[in-house]
Amino acid sequence: MAGVFSSSTAFCSRCGSILPLLKEFGFVKCYFCKEIYGAENFNNLKFQYTIHFNSVSLENHKDIVNMDNPEGPVVERKCPKCGGERMSYATLQLRSADEGQTVFYTCISCKYKETENS
Repeated sequence: MAGVFSSSTAFCSRCGSILPLLKEFGFVKCYFCKEIYGAENFNNLKFQYTIHFNSVSLENHKDIVNMDNPEGPVVERKCPKCGGERMSYATLQLRSADEGQTVFYTCISCKYKETENS
């Protein structure tokens, strides 16, 4: 792979774009510049990804954050099981893109879980 860029086999050496995964056809074609790479360039290629989340110091926010280990951001929402007034939530796009997201709520007090399609 000779080109303008010095890169690993995950990137196009001609334009620097990320390359798609090797398909069953035995070659990879860059989406951007259309450069073609043979399968021999990808022997023993392994990818490893590590995602690092930001850590937050709660020392200065003890009055804002419930210290009972909420599982996400906290909102004022009544728990149908125990009547607690606060629940943490997380959102995911589980349905098609033209529909709303799914919200997963967890009670801070009793850990009861419920979902809502928004």
